[in-house]
Amino acid sequence: MLPLPLPLLLRTGWMLRRRSCTAPALLLALAALLLYHTSSTVDRTRGGTGPRGQSNKSGMDRRDGVLLLDPEQLHSLLEVHRSKRSCSGKAIVLTGLHIASDTEVQLYQRVLQEQGYHVDQGRYAETSASLRHDGRDGLEWSLLICLKGSEKSCLRKINFAHPQPYQRVNIIPAFVGAFLDMGGVCRFLTDRRLSGLALPIIPSACAPSRQEQEGTKEDWNIPIQLSSSVSQGPVAIMNVYVLVTSAMPLTAFLHQTGLVRTHLDKYSYATKLLEFFTERMEPTLALQAVELMKQVISEVLTAAVLATAESSSPPRCRLCFQLMTFTLHYNSSMHPVVVKLQTDLHFEGMKDSSFDGQITKEYILEDMLRLLFPACNHDDGSLRDAQDTTEIKYSDCEWPNSLCMPPDEFQLLLQFHQQLKTPANFHLLHPRSSRFSNLQHDLFQRFPTVKNSGKGPNLTVLLEQLSSYYIQRNHTESNSDPTSVRHKTWPSNTSDSERCLDPHLRQLYTDPPLVLNPVFNPWVKEYRADVPFDTITIRIRPEPVSAQCHIRLDEHRGPRMANYPVGLGNSRINILVMDESGAEPVVMTIYTLHIFRESRPSLPMFDEYVMCGFVQDCGLVVRPDQSCGLEPVAGPKSSAEPQAAERPCSSGDEPGRWVVPCLSCSDNRTCDWREVAWQPDSCYHPVLEQQLLQKCMMDKKVLFIGDSTNRGIMYYLMERVNTTLEDWDKAHDTIVYHNLNQGRTLISYSYYPQFWLHRSQRPTFQSALQQLIERSRPLENSPQTVLVVGGVQWLRLDHLKTIQQVLERMRLQNIMVVVKSLGMGFHLPVDGIHSLSLAGIQELYGVNKNILESAKQLGYEVVDTFSITMGRYKEFLQGRCACHFHEVGRSSSPTVPASQRLQIVRHAVESVSGTSMHLASVQQQELWSEPTLSYHVKGAVNQVYSEILLSRVCVPYVRNGTRRQN
Repeated sequence: MLPLPLPLLLRTGWMLRRRSCTAPALLLALAALLLYHTSSTVDRTRGGTGPRGQSNKSGMDRRDGVLLLDPEQLHSLLEVHRSKRSCSGKAIVLTGLHIASDTEVQLYQRVLQEQGYHVDQGRYAETSASLRHDGRDGLEWSLLICLKGSEKSCLRKINFAHPQPYQRVNIIPAFVGAFLDMGGVCRFLTDRRLSGLALPIIPSACAPSRQEQEGTKEDWNIPIQLSSSVSQGPVAIMNVYVLVTSAMPLTAFLHQTGLVRTHLDKYSYATKLLEFFTERMEPTLALQAVELMKQVISEVLTAAVLATAESSSPPRCRLCFQLMTFTLHYNSSMHPVVVKLQTDLHFEGMKDSSFDGQITKEYILEDMLRLLFPACNHDDGSLRDAQDTTEIKYSDCEWPNSLCMPPDEFQLLLQFHQQLKTPANFHLLHPRSSRFSNLQHDLFQRFPTVKNSGKGPNLTVLLEQLSSYYIQRNHTESNSDPTSVRHKTWPSNTSDSERCLDPHLRQLYTDPPLVLNPVFNPWVKEYRADVPFDTITIRIRPEPVSAQCHIRLDEHRGPRMANYPVGLGNSRINILVMDESGAEPVVMTIYTLHIFRESRPSLPMFDEYVMCGFVQDCGLVVRPDQSCGLEPVAGPKSSAEPQAAERPCSSGDEPGRWVVPCLSCSDNRTCDWREVAWQPDSCYHPVLEQQLLQKCMMDKKVLFIGDSTNRGIMYYLMERVNTTLEDWDKAHDTIVYHNLNQGRTLISYSYYPQFWLHRSQRPTFQSALQQLIERSRPLENSPQTVLVVGGVQWLRLDHLKTIQQVLERMRLQNIMVVVKSLGMGFHLPVDGIHSLSLAGIQELYGVNKNILESAKQLGYEVVDTFSITMGRYKEFLQGRCACHFHEVGRSSSPTVPASQRLQIVRHAVESVSGTSMHLASVQQQELWSEPTLSYHVKGAVNQVYSEILLSRVCVPYVRNGTRRQN
């Protein structure tokens, strides 16, 4: 017969009293029962050989004087209580240095809500309304998440308001002191009881790196040295990520993903730990390497916990948990050494740490949340707190086989059981009683008071028993599975495993981080974000929910991740979620991101101001021989224009600078950028009044050949001459506009170069120019015919010679030729296009100068767009080249009268075969029947050099009816 547990003895005594037993009788009965219980216990502890010690029919066992259940019965008991778990209550996320729109904050919000939590946010514990008014809404917090910057605030909360048994915090208070740096030595290593032990950790593992002390990103520059001895182990630095779910007693899990850099790698990369070892050694050795890694981490954690434990007082937060980063050094050995230990997650050393590091971090965080907080059930349709499961009274022994534990210990045991049972990317690290190393046994002997204090052994032994049960069960299942360990994590090669079955985004990552409106949600397909003026590029990386779905930006063959230039005003990025499992890719879902970039910050002009000028921006110094940024400009303060010579400029490349009124030239935020103007140093560029411009353009034919920057000048000219612009498009072919200026002016345009064609298929500059001339005939061999040539950066001296030869051959040598020089563009690191370095841009300045000089020697007019765009390179508009300083949009003016509408002849893109060319299609459109929308060419920089071009075309008219350009 088995002895009754002490709580049942007390309960039996209570029942005797209820049956009106006298006091002496009651005392005698209790004494007899206690005597029987004690003698039976002593007999069993001594391991008697009689029938009483030979069998245990009920499946119970004793260890350290504690009555234990059979593993199967313990598992069944915990399963009963696990099935009773209801919804989880309230979680509070303290964001600290984060903002609500950060992807990490959104991750906690989304996953915890999916798991059944009501989630509130705050910055710090002291200022959190949810913590101050906790319980007023009927819910007390059961989970407190403290993000970077709020840790000290959370620790004060834990210290002054001890958490309830059911409350969890993502900081373990004991670890704060254990892993402090004490003059280059981890604090826990200073415990004299650890002296003489060969712990696998360097003393300075807790010391902050030099980069951390300076507040910069860590370089992760731990030297990797090759060992002279030959061994089967790797040579690598490895970051592994450990989740400690309890400090006393210690329970911990290791994530299957780590960060690795071998001696052959320049950058670290994320990989599955077992796969890393399997690729370099035999499968059995790979498994052994993982076990040795777990042993090393477990030994260090055990030493830290034992050295900092307070045996006289229970843990302040039994269910607190913490993620940690262990940096391991492998030097041709399978036994690593811990060279760095951090109490949070770190991903330095990756080639793209801002994206790859953050994405890997959030995958680990999500795995942690789903392991610790499984989804609740709503059987009763109500939301109950987690404390409902802790109504187990210490003296209540109604549980099967008499398992009686304090609420916090039972919660920990129940939680550990749930974690072992849940399939996850976190694998058990500690406790693993069957695999305790000799070093750990030495540690237990050196800290006996900690090992045997209070109720600790009860819980510790049960945890070890539970872990052994699951280790054995998993081992049995793996042996019965014909598939290898390595291939268990990979999907089978079936059609469904390759198809994109869930075509949604998990998150949208950007650098710099964007504040999306609305907040990102996989089911919302359209977002907007505003960025300040100084943000000129956005790096974007959408992450799909399913790895089988592919991401493409803007087009079917677009990149997965890209650096986008962000022009002033509105930009749009399309994100395509693709299924590429078939012969042809299929677009499953399209997300759209609209980005609005603000104009340069500006103050209104005051009565007291100074005129400031600049040649180039200090953010891009194209001319090292010139100063950059704002400098005072001499001139009267009564006018926004500095003093200049009264003569009009004789050339379109007169040296000049941008001028702007400011309160101070030392701060560009005090300037009125609405009044910025281009000012030549010794002259002025006249601006023709409307009537004079129309008179100048009367009976002229203006031919434009070049890229989209030339097209922007053309549309500006058309709007200025006609007062409105009723037709426009991003023409990449040849187009002729009739009926301009009441039918007295013709404009034609041909796009060059046609970069989208294969080099062998592209029309040459000579053939493109000849075709433009033929389509624009009849032409006068006089300045009434104007040819405008130019683009961003394709124009070279050879093109000038070609122009001269073609015009002479076609007897048009007397027409006016205006060369628009090079311009700023392709200066930003944008994916998918060629980008210039600073040295390349500085070289372009010399090329531009040569083009201007050569054009003037040939008698051509010039417009120096390079110098004009150089100082305002940030003010580009839409386009990946960052070279467009114009944009056409709908005008607020009324529709165009029929008498002013254009007659348009459009010629499609032509194909070339050998030396012959033929017209693909010709279509004429006469827009006389229906009302036409009007458009407006925007862009202050484009306006400046377009007006300079008009002033050069209309030189005979600039004396009268003109004004200064501003």
